[in-house]
Order: sequence, then C-alpha cells, then structure tokens
Amino acid sequence: MSDPVAPAQLRSILIAVCVALMAVIASVSGLNVAQQEIAVAFGASQSTVLWIINTYTLTLAALLLPLGAVGDRWGRKPVLLAGLVVFGVASAAAGLATATEVMIAARLLAGVGAAMIMPVTLAVITSTFPDERRAQAIGVWTGVAGGGGLLGMYLSALLVDVASWRWLFALPVALVVVAGVLALRSAPNSREGRGFDAIGSLTSAVAAVGLIFALHEGPERGWTSAPALAGLLVGSLAAAAFVAWELRTPVPLLDVRLFRDRRLAGGSVALLVLFGVQAGIFVVLFPYFQAVLGWSALRSTLALMPMALLMMAASGLAPRLRSRATMPAGIALSAAGLALMAVLVSVDGGYLSVLPGMLAMGLGMGLTMTPSTEAITAALPRESQGVASALNDVTREFGTALGVALLGAIVSAGYRHAVDTRLDGVPAEVAGAARDGIANALAAGHATPAVVRAAQESFVDGWQQAMWAGVAVMAILFAYVLVARVGPDQRPRLVSTPSARSSAD
Repeated sequence: MSDPVAPAQLRSILIAVCVALMAVIASVSGLNVAQQEIAVAFGASQSTVLWIINTYTLTLAALLLPLGAVGDRWGRKPVLLAGLVVFGVASAAAGLATATEVMIAARLLAGVGAAMIMPVTLAVITSTFPDERRAQAIGVWTGVAGGGGLLGMYLSALLVDVASWRWLFALPVALVVVAGVLALRSAPNSREGRGFDAIGSLTSAVAAVGLIFALHEGPERGWTSAPALAGLLVGSLAAAAFVAWELRTPVPLLDVRLFRDRRLAGGSVALLVLFGVQAGIFVVLFPYFQAVLGWSALRSTLALMPMALLMMAASGLAPRLRSRATMPAGIALSAAGLALMAVLVSVDGGYLSVLPGMLAMGLGMGLTMTPSTEAITAALPRESQGVASALNDVTREFGTALGVALLGAIVSAGYRHAVDTRLDGVPAEVAGAARDGIANALAAGHATPAVVRAAQESFVDGWQQAMWAGVAVMAILFAYVLVARVGPDQRPRLVSTPSARSSAD
C-alpha cells in the first residue's frame, strides 16, 4: 500500500487525469464536425473519411484491456506519461497531414496513445484516493467522460468555424501538455506484481475490433453484407476463445468468473445501456437541429450543452447521495426524459419541445454513471484496477456502437415508412431521394415545400419510435438494477491479493 497523499496533491492528480481524459474523449467526437472539410482537403470519399474517424475508435477499443493491464504491471504513471507523448505526437501529425494515408496512420497511433491513457486515468484515482474521497473523485471522472465529448465537439466546431479543421488537433495537443506537466509533478506511481496475459490480450483485441466493426458496418452496408457478417463472425469466435482461455489460465487478463458478482455485472450492463441510449439520442438530435430547425453545426452542438453540463454536475452530486436508490432514480429520470422527447417533439415546436427531455436525460444519466462506474472498479481487486478501468471504457465503447446501430436503424426505418405515405404525386426522382433520408430529401426538394415538410414530419415520426424503444430498454434496465440491488453501500474497500506488489513514488 502507498503512503497517504496530501489533499492538495489529490486535487492536482484529479485535474491531471481529467484533463488527459478530456483530450481522449474530445478526439472521439471532434472530427465528426469536420467531415466535409476533410473530404475536400484530401479529395477523399465519405467512406475514407469515416475510416479516418473510425480507425481511432477501433484502435482505442481493441487495446483498452491489454494496455490497462500493462499499466497495472509496469506502472501507471510511466504508462500514462508515455501515452500522453504518443497521443500528442500523433495529434500533431494528424494536424499536419498532407495525405489520407498519413492521416489514417496518425489516427491509429493516436488510438494507441488513447488506450494507454484512458484506463490509467481511472486506475490512478481508484488506487490513490482514500476510501472516503474515492467516490467523489470517480464522480468527477465520470462527469468528464460523459459530458466531455459534447464539450470537445463544441470546441471543435468553434475551431472549424473560426479557423480551420487542422486546428482541431491543437486542442488535444494543448490538453496533453497540461496533463503531462501536472501528472509529472503530482501523480504517484503504482504498480502491481502480476503476470501479463498475452493470449487473453490478443483475443480480446480481435473480439473488440470484430464486434465493433460489425456494429459500424451493419447500418451502413446492411447486416447481411460480407463486411458486417465477417466482423460478427470473427468477433464472436475471438470472444468465445477469450472466455475459454480466461477460464483456464492462472493469471487471466480479466477473470470472467467475476461477472457472477452483481456489482460488476450490474454496473457493466447499466453503462452499456446508458451510453447506447446517449449515442442513439445524438443520432436523432443533430439531424433534428440541422435538417428540421435549419441550424448550423456549431449552434446544434451548443444546443446540447445544457444536457452535458447537467450530466457533469449530476455525476459529481451522485456520490454525496450515498443511497442505493440513486442508480434506479437516475435510470427512471432517463426514461422519463426519453418519453418527454417522444411526446413533445414536433416540427413546429422547435428547441423548447426537446429541451425538457434533454435536461431530464442529462440529470438521470449523471446520477446513474457514477455508481455504475464505482460498482465496476469496486468489484475488482486493487492489482486489477487498470483492467477494471479498461472494462469500464470498453463497455462504453460497445454501448455507443450498439446504440448508434440499433436506434439509428429504428429512426431510419420509421422515417422510410412514414415518408412513403406522404409522397403521393411527387415526381419519382424526388421521391426516391426523399426515401434515402432527410438530408437527401431537403437537397432534392428544396424548391418543393411539400416535400421538405413531408421529410421533416417523417423524421419526427422515426424519432418518436426510437425514443419509445429507448424507454422500453430503460424500463428493462430499471427492473434489472432493482433485482440486482447494486448500490454504493455494498461497495467494499479495494483490497490486494497476497501476491500483489505496489510501489509509490
């Protein structure tokens, strides 16, 4: 065990890891606001631009568990600092890239650095903060993890509007420098004496890439397309191999038997659903703001800030409540927010028709994310905190991909069904474009108010179906959490196994 850390140093550590986390989270969503600018700059197709964006996400998801274990074994501080260097260099290279090949390589390298940083940030908190302050620190971390993406997206949109898409990469470089200086000065080192599971690391990486790739490609190319089926097959086989290996190896990367613990299982399921629903909401919110309300990307991102800020505030409030009812209450609020957005949204209602639901969602998700994260980290021993943190992060990534795929598909199907009933008498060419999506409908029917109105109303119909599907999923999660009885009062102190060895600088 390390010596107690002074409160001032704890604050500095918390700031350092949250700034580092913000750099990673902002880079997940930042490039989404500059897709057109990047396509023009490199003469790239939409498919290539998506690969520039998704290469980072896939690399990050694939390496979270293995590099979280590396931090546990070889030292969390050196892995964090090395990750910051790799991430900063990769971000600078992306900003200076002159070809798509260079950009993709830089984004892949940035994903490696991010996978070194992200699990270590939470592991540093759980291994350094005393029991009485750990929950509050985790609340701050989850607030940044949940709302940081929206803040990063807004800053990215602002940089694109006032400068250039290349300045998007100046933001993570600046954050990396600040985090590196603070971590170098204040973060203690901690490491645990345990072996490294190479086979588990390899199979987990292949499983993550295969399954997330399938979730990305399914909605785009069709669930029966060769890429989607190949990703699903490879990911499923690798996942099965991972479980089989982890059950027999003496030093597993992740002891899958621990999922019998209702805290670990409950926290993981809650985060999977929450981030899936959140990602699905963004799939419908941005088109609503831009295609229905006619807003710019910057204004649309700014419109999400009340939800993000309330989510971050609620994440910090949740540990102070210290009640088993916090998580169910948060889930119920999230479901209420989805229901409000389903009932109140309309073409003519504008921003005020969705704001109450967004606020309820932000409050509910903030109250749920902190106890969910705390349940995961508390269920694993001290020497596996890097893996616990990585599991938390991988769950978020899978939830996001799953939510975009499933809720996005519901919106698209609902839109196509609804718009078909509103295109009587419309020329075949315009009607065909309208069926492809609201953006195509607006482009083809900009001079035809009836087509524009039909597309907007049909999108709202698809929105409502997606929101009610989200309500149903949240209701199932609510019942599951009540049965599992996951709560902060069950959280034991983090302990080390007799074979563990820690050191602090």
